Amino acid sequence: MSVAPDSLAPRIEQLRTIATPVTDYRVLPFGVEAIDRRLAAGGLRAGALHEATARSGSMADDGAATLFLAGIAAREAASTGGPVLWATCRCDLYAPGLAQAGLSSASVLYAQPADDAALLAVIEDAVRDGTPSAIVAEASKVSMVATRRLQLVAAEADMPVLLLRRRRARDQDPFAEPSAAWTRWRIGSAPSARLDVAGVGRARWSLDLARQRGGESFSLIVEGSDETGRLAVPAELGHRAAETVGTARHAAA
Repeated sequence: MSVAPDSLAPRIEQLRTIATPVTDYRVLPFGVEAIDRRLAAGGLRAGALHEATARSGSMADDGAATLFLAGIAAREAASTGGPVLWATCRCDLYAPGLAQAGLSSASVLYAQPADDAALLAVIEDAVRDGTPSAIVAEASKVSMVATRRLQLVAAEADMPVLLLRRRRARDQDPFAEPSAAWTRWRIGSAPSARLDVAGVGRARWSLDLARQRGGESFSLIVEGSDETGRLAVPAELGHRAAETVGTARHAAA
């Protein structure tokens, strides 16, 4: 027995609806087509936990990872008008560097807890308070249970929680530990462009998206955050840079 084409149309439309993911949350795009079109929702989920770590133990890679998260927080602060809370147990933040990535001193509230346990408590309290537009935190050891809690409170408050996972040892990979984070990024420094005159060009970073919910990993070379917190694809790489994305060089945890 054959089925009339007219009766199949509603069923096909229903199947398409089921197969197509529905984004029922706010999205924070990078504004870089080569990145946004490879993120499952066209950008980062705003109310979520996102993690980044330095590709290596070098200071250059550590600085790149720090400024990568600073740029995301700067864009969210500019969009919502609220301050950014930066929580860290260390005393090595360089305010002029954050300003170059879009985070001026006047826009940042600093918290220095005694240890990682206290830091996680500060993050949860700040998210529930609702004052910050975004939270950036630096931690060396975070359990799977703790990341689940952070993901839940971030989603409930619709606030991005950006966690910089620092190495406890030079050869230790922070992403070897499991996490409930929405995305996990490895950030490293890359050679900057040559200038026609003596000097250093705009910083370049290698982005490795090790894992994202609902999407694939990829790798990309970008120009570092400018004074508005925005990244860019190097002009001379252009189309080729966008096409080299694929499986990230490291296995996702």
